[in-house]
Amino acid sequence: MANRNCRNTLHLLKRTNPFSHSSTNPTLLPSSSPLNSSPLSKFSIFGTRFDQNPIHLEPNVFRSDNKALSFFNPFGNLVKTKQWGVGVQNRCYGSTSGLVQRNPRFSKLNDEDVRYFEEILGAKNVIQDDEKLIAANTDWMHKYKGSSKLLLQPRTTEQVSQILKYCNSRCLAVVPQGGNTGLVGGSVPVFDEVIVSLSSMNNIISFDKVSGILVCEAGCILENIISFLDNEGFIMPLDLGAKGSCQIGGNVSTNAGGLRLVRYGSLHGSVLGIEAVLANGTVLDMLKTLRKDNTGYDLKHLFIGSEGSLGIVTKVSILTPPKLASVNVAFLACKDYSSCQKLLQEAKRKLGEILSAFEFLDSQSMNLVLNHLEGARNPLPSSQYNFYVLIETTGSDESSDKQKLEAFLLGSMENELISDGVLAQDINQASSFWLLREGIPEALMRAGAVYKYDLSIPVENLYNLVDEMRTRLGNAANVVGYGHLGDGNLHLNISTSKYDDKILSQIEPFVYEWTSKHHGSISAEHGLGLMKANKIFYSNSSDTVQVMVSIKNLLDPNHILNPYKVLPHSLIS
Repeated sequence: MANRNCRNTLHLLKRTNPFSHSSTNPTLLPSSSPLNSSPLSKFSIFGTRFDQNPIHLEPNVFRSDNKALSFFNPFGNLVKTKQWGVGVQNRCYGSTSGLVQRNPRFSKLNDEDVRYFEEILGAKNVIQDDEKLIAANTDWMHKYKGSSKLLLQPRTTEQVSQILKYCNSRCLAVVPQGGNTGLVGGSVPVFDEVIVSLSSMNNIISFDKVSGILVCEAGCILENIISFLDNEGFIMPLDLGAKGSCQIGGNVSTNAGGLRLVRYGSLHGSVLGIEAVLANGTVLDMLKTLRKDNTGYDLKHLFIGSEGSLGIVTKVSILTPPKLASVNVAFLACKDYSSCQKLLQEAKRKLGEILSAFEFLDSQSMNLVLNHLEGARNPLPSSQYNFYVLIETTGSDESSDKQKLEAFLLGSMENELISDGVLAQDINQASSFWLLREGIPEALMRAGAVYKYDLSIPVENLYNLVDEMRTRLGNAANVVGYGHLGDGNLHLNISTSKYDDKILSQIEPFVYEWTSKHHGSISAEHGLGLMKANKIFYSNSSDTVQVMVSIKNLLDPNHILNPYKVLPHSLIS
């Protein structure tokens, strides 16, 4: 048999629906299981390595229910900043983006401005409290810190319109802000820009159970939308580790990718319409709920992924799929990256329409999580492996889905693509598996300094960058690679004990040059923000960027919307 000498076995646990409200204690596979008549039956089949009394988590929210996964308040451990216009924290940074100079055309905030905003919003929604401003001025990574003196909290689209119309007339720069969970400095001020928070615009406007189309305001927290849809028998096509804090308007404005992109695609496909306010206060009503509409240019796509630089998204209509009854989560070990690639190819062929997530992490990522994240437990403790893969399937026929997944795993074992693995038998185990993947960013933060890069690279070359970076840095840093292998998204992280300009000079611009050489993108899902605004030419031609600048000049001629972000500073100053 091909896998007779395999050191470990695939621990296939009897599975109940991990998203059901009840679960049973793990049991061995019954004698009637097809596994016992297969070649795999010659391997021992283990019981659970998990608690016998699992915690029952609510459907579809288990990944962020663990507090270790929540996007915690990033402002409790602030360190002194080094002011170069933008405050680059000593705690964590990846690229300083060069020296940024404040645009002298922008006006300074005065008392008259504050009084005007209080008239239209009410005094309680015009925030000048230092503690709240510190939070709004600082990003989640503690990487960038602005110096805004004013936070506005509109409750309606009309109020957003009035704010922007006034700011445009006064040439006051504005930063739209959602949940402030971004990683490239896109959601915080660079200097003294007025912060416009959408957090008070958090109403679900309508939901059509027949079509599955949801219409909501931009300030709705993603997790709240997920809970609402779950009660209606639907799910969001978007799922993020930051869902407990991030807002749908910010998700759309950054074209957030997340864990389900391999199944449902990007927000360019799921978002049917938006409402957006331009810099001059004009409200663009593109809040359609039609799946087919070929009447001219589809302008909504300009705002999906533009990071608030063209307008502020205030409402969204989005197509949501029905919640399916059968969900399976498997955590597998592979000997090398080549096996991960082949496993992905086989998963697409053999699992087809039920494949909903295909995530990978290397041994360095696994060790970081196990060493730095409370509650993380290794489901495969018998040996150390080079790579791990998390596969999720979602379907409508529990029996058929189970057979399909088991056949895929057996075939992958026989072909030596899998060295070891476990199947979750309830939601508690599924949550434990997801913690290992989603807990990596938190573990990296706890380990010390970290340089973070979010790259889209053809799958066959994706991990080569990690290997080359390890060769380049040697023992000076711990190079970590993980991400959404199903859609070619690598999260490259360089972890060190402290920040060092020499290390940064070894990383940049090498990482961007390598990505460009291999026809990749320097930003897969995090956006460009401030960090990569001047790096855009690594992924786009000069002619393409110039067209983007022309669009910016047309929609925001005074450049008041999220200045210094997305586009090269030299072209929009």
